[in-house]
Amino acid sequence: MNEYDSELVAGLLEKENYLRADSSADAQLILLNTCSVREHAEDRVHARLSNLKHLKDKDPQVKIGVLGCMAQNLKEELLESKPYVDIILGPDSYRKLPELLKPDHETEHMVDTKLSRMEVYDDLFPARREGINAWISIMRGCDKFCTFCIVPFTRGRERSRSIESIVEEVRSIVKDGFKEVTLLGQNVNSFQHEGQRFHELLQAVSAIDGIERIRYTSPHPQDFDDELIAIHRDNHKVCNHIHFPLQAGSDPVLKRMNRTYTKQHFLDLAHRMREQIPGLCLSTDMIVGFPGESNEDFEQTLDVMRQVRFDTAFTFKYSSRPGTKAAEYEDTVPEAEKQDRLERMITLQRQHTLERNREHVGETVEVLVEKNSKKSENQHQGRTRSNKIVIFDKAGENPGDIVKTEIIDAQGHTLFGKIVS
Repeated sequence: MNEYDSELVAGLLEKENYLRADSSADAQLILLNTCSVREHAEDRVHARLSNLKHLKDKDPQVKIGVLGCMAQNLKEELLESKPYVDIILGPDSYRKLPELLKPDHETEHMVDTKLSRMEVYDDLFPARREGINAWISIMRGCDKFCTFCIVPFTRGRERSRSIESIVEEVRSIVKDGFKEVTLLGQNVNSFQHEGQRFHELLQAVSAIDGIERIRYTSPHPQDFDDELIAIHRDNHKVCNHIHFPLQAGSDPVLKRMNRTYTKQHFLDLAHRMREQIPGLCLSTDMIVGFPGESNEDFEQTLDVMRQVRFDTAFTFKYSSRPGTKAAEYEDTVPEAEKQDRLERMITLQRQHTLERNREHVGETVEVLVEKNSKKSENQHQGRTRSNKIVIFDKAGENPGDIVKTEIIDAQGHTLFGKIVS
């Protein structure tokens, strides 16, 4: 979402005849688009701002801005601790940036963090760099209010774009050479605009000539329905990869997180997906050390992992976010215990990832070529429809091509293949 918002702001500024600088040292305007989901992300922004201060000292005409969730959440702290920051704009205030940058706008600090119930940037298209996959935001905000999450407070309440505007943007990326699109939202499967729902949006996007693959992130287990499973099963353009956030496998912890589903509901859905969607890859998010999580609760999460056998997982130690309900909980898990649980979770997930990847050895799959392999100029890296990374020797293909590849080996998160005619 942040990458998309950065492209959105870049498009807004390019319309005003701003040009991209090659580095911050060459720039007259430096904007940091920020995230507040985890404390580490905020720490990195503070460090980056401190590193940029010398540019402002050297040339007072340089403007430095903080955009996005951290601007929304910590504007007072930023104004106090980083007085050299000129611009602070929340995620619903990007349209005001050109006006705030005009020479006659002489206020010392330009701040706007008002949240909107309407803003979806429907008529603004991002300035994308060349690539294979294009991000498209289909909605803003979130209404779930998970107790660990700051997003509803930094991005506001949930609202969806029109299907027509999303389709128009997808057509524009096809003209720019993109073959794959990833639809973005805090909870994409609660998308609703004038009675039209998420599976209808997927159907409309898949009807566009030139789009080969459609991905999305992230859905919420409570809102996953049979229509969405069916479109994965029946529509080849909708990829057979679903990011399916678990967060925790214990009912008491899920309730305390306000996730609004149970362990069994999650397992039933996962099994139904596996049964109906051929070659499905399931990835997930999991948090260890949530306040009050006992060893038994943690073992319940490992039990879900063993039953589902996720292909990949993003695993995190719980990070308290001031302003959330969970920040008020006092029964915190000791840091050493969090770390131990995280290491056990990662070990189990690595085992599952390797096992699931080895199941693909001997298959012939379609791979969308993305770029050169990091390890060799003689090899390409691409991705299957199920979101598996594949490395293979070059044979005259170019990024953006789709090639048939036989999988010959699996190591860790990576598959290795050879192109077949």
